[in-house]
Amino acid sequence: MNKDELLGLVKKAVLIAQKEGKLPCFDIPEISINYSEKEEYGDYNAPIAFSIAKIINQSPKSIADTLTNILKQSKEIELVESKDGFINFYFSDKELQNCLNDVFIKKDKYGSSDDGKNNIMVIDYSAPNIAKPFGIGHLRSTIIGQAIYNLYKFSGWKCIGDNHLGDWGTQFGKLIVAIKKWNKKPIKDLSISELQDLYIKFHSETEHQPELLEEARKWFKKLEQGDKEAKNIWKICVDISLKEFDRVYKLLGVKIDKALGESFYEDKMASIIEDAKEKSIAKKSQNALVIFLSGIETPLMLLKSDGATTYETRDLATIKYRMDKWKPNLIIYEVGADQKLHFEKVFKTAEMLGYKDNVEFKHIAHGLIRWEDRKFSTRKGDTIALEDVLNEAIKRAEEIILKPRDNKEISFSQKKNIAKEVGIGAVKYNDLSRHPEKDIVFDLDRIVTLEGNSGPYIQYTAVRCQSVLDKVKKFDKKVKITSLNSEERAIIRLIKIFPETAEGAVKSFSPNLICSFLFELAQKYNIFYEKHIILNTEDKEVRDFRLALTFTTRQVLKNGLGLLGISIPKQM
Repeated sequence: MNKDELLGLVKKAVLIAQKEGKLPCFDIPEISINYSEKEEYGDYNAPIAFSIAKIINQSPKSIADTLTNILKQSKEIELVESKDGFINFYFSDKELQNCLNDVFIKKDKYGSSDDGKNNIMVIDYSAPNIAKPFGIGHLRSTIIGQAIYNLYKFSGWKCIGDNHLGDWGTQFGKLIVAIKKWNKKPIKDLSISELQDLYIKFHSETEHQPELLEEARKWFKKLEQGDKEAKNIWKICVDISLKEFDRVYKLLGVKIDKALGESFYEDKMASIIEDAKEKSIAKKSQNALVIFLSGIETPLMLLKSDGATTYETRDLATIKYRMDKWKPNLIIYEVGADQKLHFEKVFKTAEMLGYKDNVEFKHIAHGLIRWEDRKFSTRKGDTIALEDVLNEAIKRAEEIILKPRDNKEISFSQKKNIAKEVGIGAVKYNDLSRHPEKDIVFDLDRIVTLEGNSGPYIQYTAVRCQSVLDKVKKFDKKVKITSLNSEERAIIRLIKIFPETAEGAVKSFSPNLICSFLFELAQKYNIFYEKHIILNTEDKEVRDFRLALTFTTRQVLKNGLGLLGISIPKQM
């Protein structure tokens, strides 16, 4: 029994009630089936009677009673009741038994589906900027994007992750000017922080030397035209940055399929401009080449007045390349909410140019990590390096794990590795557990929290499960459910809805749904663990069942954490 099956049965019951004259004829309103957080309202419940009551002026209770009596005649449903106007459905012991068996059979695949089979998804995420440290602001795009990638792959899609690096644009004209004017050492010896300092100095100097902006524009134009000196400086800055990024990605445990920066599309923009001219949608405006878009006040700019290309031109070239190369059904952009207008313009223009061929464009607009009273600003040097935050999280985990009087059976090097997994897990979970669209006020203590609703709490629960299993050589996994206490039932009914939770996270692009599920499952297992004996019970059947329950809990925690990109330490 799943939601889709129940939806069909409830709709059928309404039609039967109408046919038999137990309900008048009316257009059936939308039917929803909800997982019941409180078990007194079943495992699932349908509030359809409340919607019908508004149409036919009858009490929800009488409508629910009528539909429930019809549903009780269905062979597909074992337990159904009417209560307070709700229609409540309960899982049978057989269904719960089948759920446990399903986890044993599918293991790492439990919760996955082939819903996306034969479909291709390209996701654009992370995209840090060259010549700037990997800031905390790029954390959200990186780990939310990776989690969405993982979810879609889990749902059967072929996924292609593309790291659209910010390695082109007018900021490089600014950086070249800064390097030529104020740098005193060989360019190849500059650190990423020194490159950022030069960029900040440029913006500071423009306050009393505004002519520097025009000089920067000229240098970027030279870069676009292939000037040897400009290209050499640019290439060194890219190499310095990529080494920095690779170190941070390794620390995060993130590996993105492709890294095609904006510069990759340098020779592909001319065709975009030609397409726009051929379709007569490109217009001259104040010496710039633009496309006017209905419903949007600001036009999309293809060429600036000096002939330089724009960020918008490069994104159009990127769409065309992705369509020609991978022929995707879906292209996702996991980019900050401040780019909302940009993507509206790009998507609309892509459609006008004929690039939107059987593909859906989706901008996942995550909120910003910011100070309480302002945004971060790289230009002003007012930002936080992501690596500093990750190192602080690891340090705090070490302070707990490396206590000499604790965990003496674990070696020092093992404790260091555990601290790394726990610290990184804490940072990832803290972000992913929030709704993607909401801004996050930067609070170091909360970001690296190791307690409460946190990654380490869920990791610890998975380790606890494994430590129980490690104490037995084997157990009978073909256990039969004869009776369940409330704590056991609470765990299995939750495990049973993991596949639909994963499906919901895919459809809504919301990894936070997985976080909420995992926290609830960890809580329910820990309550069970504290209240009931597992290994030393005299009844072998009870012992084996509880071991099976522990195994399936650990497996589902592992599957869910894997979707979030969080690993489980061997010990904690």
